[in-house]
Amino acid sequence: MCGSIPSVPGPLDGYRIIDVTQMISGPMATMILGDQGADVIKVEPPGRGDLTRALGGGTRRMSPIFATCNRNKRGIVLDLKQPAGVELLKRMVASADLFVQNFRPGAAERMGIGEAALRAVNPKLIYVSISGFGDSGPYAHKRVYDPVIQALSGLADIQGGSGKRPRMLRLIVPDKVTALTAAQAMTAAFLARERTGEGQHVRLAMLDAVISFLWPEGMARHTYVGPDIGVSRPSEVRDLVFETTDGFITAGAVSDAEWQGLAKAVGHPEWLEDERFKTPAGRVKHADARLEMTADVLATRSSDEWLELLDRHQVPCAPIVRREDLADNVQVVANDLIVESEHPLTGRMRQPRPPARFEGTPSDIRRPAPGLGEHGDELLTDLGLDAQAIAALHDDGVVG
Repeated sequence: MCGSIPSVPGPLDGYRIIDVTQMISGPMATMILGDQGADVIKVEPPGRGDLTRALGGGTRRMSPIFATCNRNKRGIVLDLKQPAGVELLKRMVASADLFVQNFRPGAAERMGIGEAALRAVNPKLIYVSISGFGDSGPYAHKRVYDPVIQALSGLADIQGGSGKRPRMLRLIVPDKVTALTAAQAMTAAFLARERTGEGQHVRLAMLDAVISFLWPEGMARHTYVGPDIGVSRPSEVRDLVFETTDGFITAGAVSDAEWQGLAKAVGHPEWLEDERFKTPAGRVKHADARLEMTADVLATRSSDEWLELLDRHQVPCAPIVRREDLADNVQVVANDLIVESEHPLTGRMRQPRPPARFEGTPSDIRRPAPGLGEHGDELLTDLGLDAQAIAALHDDGVVG
């Protein structure tokens, strides 16, 4: 599967993307489009390249983060501080459909690769700018990493709970939420251009993406304008992790039928007569009491015993799987989700296949993440440069 070119093109076959982003949000977004068949050209600076190449790689020659987020791309090194590097970038943009950057606001313009400069060589170009905070405002020019967005968006406050110490998520959720939002926006821009024949500038701030993501339940108490309407504070309720005699499981009951099933499964049908729990609203209002009661009972038997009983009564439940056991989980195996391949630089690796499965236009892992500048000469040849001209660019440090 991995590294082979499917005979049937992906849904985005024929679209070309020039990607000068680094870190996670931009590269992961273009990875998704690459998985779906787009020709993604990753442009990196000379020297170290994308910073994530060396983040946590251990003894391998490429970090796992980079190897995953930059699959299905061709790579070239261009020194965009040199006019010749900018000129080569513009030549590539001339035949591209979309250009994406995640520099701080104003940096692309100072480099000569802002929207106006690139639209001059490709009027139908879709130009995408990903930033931390947006183009204006007091935070616009600040440096930003994932924890900064967790702090500013309210995500850390939600994890801590009202009146408690805020807590950061252990995953870089803001980066990845931004990537998913950006990938959808890019595809929507392709569709709009198909209909109108015109490109456009798509701007996306990490802060905006994350606040929109957390809003429905995270800001439920603040959605309606007016007095407190009694909406629960999800961050103050204990989580749905329950300890058993030999591990941990999760189980949840939202509907009346599920609540009835849970009460019967755990052997406490009298809970159904408790006035606090007779309605969904009541079960939310008294969630702490309900969950503590459930936890006390589930602590008395093994995970397998409880999961069998809960399943029998149609209560949503699952074992809490450790990361080292994930690839062998029966449902993950049934989904053919984790695939292994041989990376030419790092050796054997595993990763999830693209999650969306297209019946007629497969999304697939067609090529591994590129070595630094791996496809440079190939891409320059595509621009019509001969071997002598390419060698001169290497000598001048314009390409790597």
